[in-house]
Amino acid sequence: MQEKENALRILQEAKDAIKNNDSIKLKLLSNQTNNTASLTQDPDNIAVAVAVYSISKIVERVEYRTLPGWKDFYKTINSAIDNSISAIKKNDDAKLTDSLISIRDAVSKLSGRLKDYIQDVFRKAQINKASKIYEHGISMEQTANLLGITLFELATYSGQKPEGAEAPLAKTLDVKSRIKTAMDLFR
Repeated sequence: MQEKENALRILQEAKDAIKNNDSIKLKLLSNQTNNTASLTQDPDNIAVAVAVYSISKIVERVEYRTLPGWKDFYKTINSAIDNSISAIKKNDDAKLTDSLISIRDAVSKLSGRLKDYIQDVFRKAQINKASKIYEHGISMEQTANLLGITLFELATYSGQKPEGAEAPLAKTLDVKSRIKTAMDLFR
């Protein structure tokens, strides 16, 4: 795994955010991981980004906590995060990969509506994170392959964004405004 210190910090902060049911903090942490995942194209960093984002979407849906299987799912997620943190500290990449996979596999142990809901959240999270990585300049095909989604899913999702949804471009000031700003600095 590349950028281990960043992934360790993200997972440690994610653990606290999960305990506090802080979905906003989890989304912010996932976005921070996106940047690393885009630069390194490391599958473990990508898995961290998808897992943390998926968990943020699950935590924000309070109604899930009343469904059968929630407590076991919650315990499994926390245990997998603890195992991931431990694996990073021990430089055990194989254990880290297994721990990250166990987060996604926790869904397979569920049944009924909760299983369907959470499977849908994980799939949408993969597509969302793929879109974010694609925005960082990685080819669509490579991004789709990294996240295990189809080109069609990525293209469809990326194409749904309204025009102008990208980061705003910097606007330059005209000469008079620049001179005025400079003069104000010396007053």
